[in-house]
Amino acid sequence: MNNLPYGILRAFLTPFLMLLFRPKVKGLRHVPASGPVIIASNHLSFSDSIFMPLVVPRKVTFLAKSEYFTSPGPKGLLKKLTFIALGQVPVDRSGGRRSEAALITGLKVLGEGKCLGIYPEGTRSPDGRLYKGRTGIARLAIESGCPVIPVAMFNTEKIQPTGTVIPKVMRVKMYFGQPMYFDGDSSDLAYLRVVTDKIMDAIQEMSGQEYVDTYATKAKKDLEEESEG
Repeated sequence: MNNLPYGILRAFLTPFLMLLFRPKVKGLRHVPASGPVIIASNHLSFSDSIFMPLVVPRKVTFLAKSEYFTSPGPKGLLKKLTFIALGQVPVDRSGGRRSEAALITGLKVLGEGKCLGIYPEGTRSPDGRLYKGRTGIARLAIESGCPVIPVAMFNTEKIQPTGTVIPKVMRVKMYFGQPMYFDGDSSDLAYLRVVTDKIMDAIQEMSGQEYVDTYATKAKKDLEEESEG
């Protein structure tokens, strides 16, 4: 990947982050300076993918939803250009073989010794609560053997609520937890759920969010059906 656009965008955005949003960061020392690592964060806002990578000393690559690269209108163009500049990888994460392709891409990123950012919930929380994690992160952790750094983001859903383009100026907080290591059988579905839940427990302990034992995608669908009804 070409790091020039990333370096330019980072140099441009970092002063604004420091001046306007005054990030409060804890535990950044837990992120290794080199080698493969997975950063697993809760997901409250689109701006999570801007704020968090800007405070991490090394480049964070996310497996971004393909919709971020194909959304229409000015907002869609802004998302596309931003994610391209940050070196994000578009993937189809809607399930089945397409999710398998995302896992293969993630393992490739880690195999190159890079830092991979993941939102285990799979999508933004619709109401600020923490939702059930997808087990793909467990497979990545087990098959790569690399550490998982749990992360809790705070206030980003207030800074940039879903559907808004211009962020509200207020303080953002990020907590990075201690590395977690996992081994075992990555084909054991029950074990993958146990590993995923351990990661989500670590995120919940730091974030203090109410945990909901269902997927965020289902919660969003239920909310849409209620509003239509």
